[in-house]
Amino acid sequence: MAHQFNLPDVGEGLTEAEIITWHVAVGDTVSLNQVLLEVETAKAVVELPSPYAGTVLELLHDVGDVVPVGAPIITIGDPAGTGTPEDSTPAQSSLEVPATADRDADGGLGSRVEEPRQAVLVGYGARTTAVARRPRRPGPPAAPPVSAGTRPLASPPVRKFARSQSVDLATIKGTGPRGQITRDDILAVVRASSTVPAAPESDRRIPVSGTRKYIAEAMVRSAFTAPHVTEWLAVDITRTLKLIRELREAPANQDLRITPLTLVARAAIITLGRHSDINASWDESAGEIVQHRDINLGIAVSTPRGLIVPNIRAAQRLGFAELCASMAELITDARANRTTVEAMRGGTFTISNVGVFGVDGATPILNPGESAILALGQTRQLPWNHKGRIRLRSVTTLSLSFDHRLVDGELGSRVLAEIAEILEHPARASVR
Repeated sequence: MAHQFNLPDVGEGLTEAEIITWHVAVGDTVSLNQVLLEVETAKAVVELPSPYAGTVLELLHDVGDVVPVGAPIITIGDPAGTGTPEDSTPAQSSLEVPATADRDADGGLGSRVEEPRQAVLVGYGARTTAVARRPRRPGPPAAPPVSAGTRPLASPPVRKFARSQSVDLATIKGTGPRGQITRDDILAVVRASSTVPAAPESDRRIPVSGTRKYIAEAMVRSAFTAPHVTEWLAVDITRTLKLIRELREAPANQDLRITPLTLVARAAIITLGRHSDINASWDESAGEIVQHRDINLGIAVSTPRGLIVPNIRAAQRLGFAELCASMAELITDARANRTTVEAMRGGTFTISNVGVFGVDGATPILNPGESAILALGQTRQLPWNHKGRIRLRSVTTLSLSFDHRLVDGELGSRVLAEIAEILEHPARASVR
């Protein structure tokens, strides 16, 4: 007896996913709920557990294949069995609709067979085109699959980076915890194997898929539907940096990660509480402006899969310590590829820290559905008029982009100026 496991609906509003890693090979014995593979959708990397216990008979797709929801991806059963695999996939993954009883024209019971339908999420139409396979990147032949018991230990982002560099993880000895292979381990192999860089024989083509494709589509949609306005303001944050040092030294805060971004987030929450008009969305279909009750604060995080923006729900309800802990957890999860799809939905206001890359400012593009986004630039020592005298002060630049359909220049300017005022005089606003 054999079973085919179909690609399930992972609940993200999408109809396909790309296979990025197989955790098993043909002939491996798998247990119930053992992770079989990892797939990447437009928003996240998802591990798929096995609904069956048995032996892997066949892997129906290769790494890099884009598979539609409902398509079979693996066959599990007894390798000594005969006959065709029996499709015992859970109902949500099945592509066939069983025959049902119906009454015929004479009023008797007859057999009615419904047409097969494609499994898609509610609100999304069925696919009308064939699913294209990702073209293979030229390079050395791929190594055969490694059994689950001897699989090199590495996180999904590291595995993807290794594939992009044509590095076989089985040949690397990891230096991370428990022998885990790190990004630095792969870079060391690349540097050791490279001498004088050879000129490429042709232009390199990189398939656009997964998170990067979703980000590109979202940014284009936002840039060409919402009229953007961006305002800049240089701010003396010397007192804020002093407050951060004091907070870090307090015994009660030893376990908290307190950074300038934390204080900027706190200042933004306070200001949005005073100006709820900017914590809003433009509902084109209903012809309405939706003013949100909660501030779902998005933090832009750079990851190996691209820039993602998870958010902290109802951030206005959190105390300072809770905000610090929530931001630290959000950033750690994003960089470790643990961010859930739900954590990236429903944001109302976003902060992007471009200063960590040595950049003074930016003109950030709105996340779809949000009316404003704040960019924090790098902090520099600059001559500044402080109490009537020119002194060196710690200065940063704030950049606020907003949707001019529902945020006019006065409101945008007030919000930016008040955030800056709080950062310049944090004690006045009880930022702690």
